[in-house]
Amino acid sequence: ITGVMVLIKQQLFCGKGKQMKRILQIDNALRLVPYYKVNHCEEAFAWYQDVNLVHLVDGVKKPYSQETLEAMYSHLDQHGELFWIEVKEKGEWFPIGDVTLSQDNLPIVIGNSAYQHRGLGKKILSALIELARVKGWKELRVKEIYTYNHASRRCFKSLGFVENGATEKGMSFVLKLI
Repeated sequence: ITGVMVLIKQQLFCGKGKQMKRILQIDNALRLVPYYKVNHCEEAFAWYQDVNLVHLVDGVKKPYSQETLEAMYSHLDQHGELFWIEVKEKGEWFPIGDVTLSQDNLPIVIGNSAYQHRGLGKKILSALIELARVKGWKELRVKEIYTYNHASRRCFKSLGFVENGATEKGMSFVLKLI
């Protein structure tokens, strides 16, 4: 991850240091693109039609409407740094999910099922943890991971997040950065 940390330091922030200005290259085939730079909402809408994915994210088995998707992205963009997750195959970049960096929550979705359970979430979260350290944040919190979302729980725990209290359907987590 040292290469990622160097990239993060080189890819400084715009404005008052709240939003990433440029693409965060994680490796030669994985990157995070700031939400405002490109519109992948059509692809995202397809991801959020998968009721099993929505169940892992929201705890209900109901596909998103276009309005729900737009409201979610608006909220995430206002309360954190929202990124599209892109992978490169056959020389072309394309979206497979979304992630938001915020001190209060760290939602991540690998929406394209062909890329789930391949370790990409861990790579992405590792890069965002380094970005949070560069920003001088003291901790990162995850509001809730449902008890039945075993893959997500394992991923966050493997990166040092610890349980921080029971929630209605799962557990909150925290990672001390200092």
